[in-house]
Amino acid sequence: MLFSELGLKAELQRAVAEQGYDTPTPIQQQAIPAVLAGHDLMATAQTGTGKTAGFTLPILHRLVSGPNGTSNDRLTRVAKTPRVLVLTPTRELAIQVEESVRIYGKHLPINSLAVFGGVGINPQIANLRRGVDVLVATPGRLLDHVQQRTVDLSAIEIFVLDEADRMLDMGFIRDIRKIIALLPKQRQNLMFSATFSPEIRELASGLLNNPVSVDVAPRNTSAETVTQRVIETDREKKKELLCHLFETRGWHQVLVFARTKHGADALARTLDKAGIKSAAIHGDKSQGARTRALSDFKDGKLVALVATDIAARGIDIDALPYVINYELPNVPEDYVHRIGRTGRAGMEGEALSLVCHDERGNLKDIEKLIKRSIERVVIPGFEQSAHAVPRPAQPPRGARKPAQPGRAPGTKTAQKPGGPQQHRSGSRHR
Repeated sequence: MLFSELGLKAELQRAVAEQGYDTPTPIQQQAIPAVLAGHDLMATAQTGTGKTAGFTLPILHRLVSGPNGTSNDRLTRVAKTPRVLVLTPTRELAIQVEESVRIYGKHLPINSLAVFGGVGINPQIANLRRGVDVLVATPGRLLDHVQQRTVDLSAIEIFVLDEADRMLDMGFIRDIRKIIALLPKQRQNLMFSATFSPEIRELASGLLNNPVSVDVAPRNTSAETVTQRVIETDREKKKELLCHLFETRGWHQVLVFARTKHGADALARTLDKAGIKSAAIHGDKSQGARTRALSDFKDGKLVALVATDIAARGIDIDALPYVINYELPNVPEDYVHRIGRTGRAGMEGEALSLVCHDERGNLKDIEKLIKRSIERVVIPGFEQSAHAVPRPAQPPRGARKPAQPGRAPGTKTAQKPGGPQQHRSGSRHR
């Protein structure tokens, strides 16, 4: 199947062709016709599957179509109030989605805007007053605008809830319900999630009306195009080992995962001192610093980007060759999300995990989840000592913990930065 066979408007097909695409991904093949037909959608899709274009393209088509779907009577209309609302869990993802709207809508008179915390609210207010068709937002900052009466959601025709599983993980469920209550009852709803837990399905049942289901990412599976390996070493040897790997393997554009913000900063400094241009990206960084680091990483000015799990959610690089787990995550599902940053769009990728004695339990849980054993690799001089004493790693402050027996996962989520229990103000990071 080709994009030209999906029934999208010529302006959209032109924009797609200019990006070098002619064949839709599996989720695009299934989602685009469903959205064009006006159906609600429940899609299971991980990052790297093309899901953003899977909803952006048909939404843009519908915005510039008349009631019969073919007329161009809305082509010159620019809404003063938003007609589409896309809700995302992080700032980076909001920026990424809004950029997609601009890229694919470049030949259409569509206005879009991303609103999120960590930056001043006044420029966002000014842009909202000028009029916007597609609004992409994080929950907290959107509710700030609602509270200040600077946004009107009464004309929303299409509502997209992106990365719903991460929304719940970050404690946004109350904010999401508040926002949904402000929307018109008659609207089209699209929900995307990497996994569909019982809590997600409960949310979907109250949001979606007779939805079309699309499943292109079986739950908790790891990408087939990613080569996964483990190097077992001692905790104290990890930094030296990582520098050794950079030096001997000629790596470039490597995404490195650390468990904590402090750990990410320290690791980036270590790599920099070793001559490996690096930067850290996490929730305590200003939005400007995060945007610069990500831009430099994409442009090849940085060799390594050291990230925490939450900060990495908006990183979207089609040809990212390597993901390194400097530390394993406490929650095994996060391993699947991490390695899904490479091996995207059918390209090959490599995920390498540095595992010490403390993390053997984490590794066992990950292998149980993905239903496979990960290949072990030995690096001479960095072998794991048989006499090392395990020291269980403490979860990062604010990290979510695996569900306890007798408690459904997600029934009580730990608060991350921007969670609903924090004081709401214009300066809060969302």
